[in-house]
Amino acid sequence: MKLVFEKLAATLFALAMISAPSLVPAQAWAQTKVTIAVGGGACLCYLPTVLAKQLGEYEKAGLAVELVDLKGGSDALKAVLGGSADVVSGYFDHCVNLAARHQELVAFVVYDRYPGEAVVVSPKHTGEIKSIKDLAGKKVGVSAPGSSTDFFLKYLLKKNGVDPTSVAVIGVGLGGTAVAAMEQGQIDAAVMLDPSITVLQGSHPDLRILSDTRTGKDTLAVFGGEYPGGALYSTAAWIKGHDKETQALTSAILNTLDWIHSHSAEEIMAKMPPEMVGKNKELYLAALKSTIPMYSPTGKMDPKGADAVLAVFSTSSPDVAKANIDVTKTYTDKFVDRARKTTGGAK
Repeated sequence: MKLVFEKLAATLFALAMISAPSLVPAQAWAQTKVTIAVGGGACLCYLPTVLAKQLGEYEKAGLAVELVDLKGGSDALKAVLGGSADVVSGYFDHCVNLAARHQELVAFVVYDRYPGEAVVVSPKHTGEIKSIKDLAGKKVGVSAPGSSTDFFLKYLLKKNGVDPTSVAVIGVGLGGTAVAAMEQGQIDAAVMLDPSITVLQGSHPDLRILSDTRTGKDTLAVFGGEYPGGALYSTAAWIKGHDKETQALTSAILNTLDWIHSHSAEEIMAKMPPEMVGKNKELYLAALKSTIPMYSPTGKMDPKGADAVLAVFSTSSPDVAKANIDVTKTYTDKFVDRARKTTGGAK
């Protein structure tokens, strides 16, 4: 009997949609499912991706987006290459690195103007580690081996004359697990991002930071220019076959970036999932306030920034150096340009 009623209810709903479609929200029947693999959702570097869902921007664009939260960018990349996700919310540098292996990945909307990464010394090892050179022979945490945090570490080690193979790289994630590993001294140092850095500083005001890219000035000092961080990217094949979905995702992120830059940090925090904000709202808010300038006002790639990524990888990776990569093929601004032309928003 229950089955009969369920079938009857389904039939009546279908008839209602046919006879009075205006009564049914477009999203109820026109949404397309897209899965986005995120390289550590609690990290403020990925906030625009999460906030877009909280604001309902994906839904407004006609998408039913599932966010899959993974340990690091390399895991998110594996999800897309393995077919379990459609799009990566991760760092642009993966697109450049994979181009050396003849895998075409294309970033289509950039939401971080710079990386926001920092090399932080464990409070228990401050006395013995005072510079990047002191990391030789030490255990250093990254979000996950092969992630952008790992790339950043290897670049700094080589830049400072330290053999990257002399350092034990350990995956500790980006959130609470990284903070715990640092406080307990399980690792000697780590590449961290906010809000974890600010949370750790809350308990350890004298926290030693060896290298920082959380501001434009610091990024310039490390890389010599802008260095794009977080972006939405996918395989060239997926983008080519999913023009509407790619455009919808781009529009959702652009609307979210516009919302970020027209609202206070308090208003932004109020929209985020409580589990991502954590128990110490004051520290999260402090980290968010300092992070907001990192979010792109345009969503477009800075060509000089893309060139800087290629230059950095060419220095630290022989494979990239000899691959003769055309970096302009690793990103596109056409979806951003198209969205801005339609909405008349900020350029």
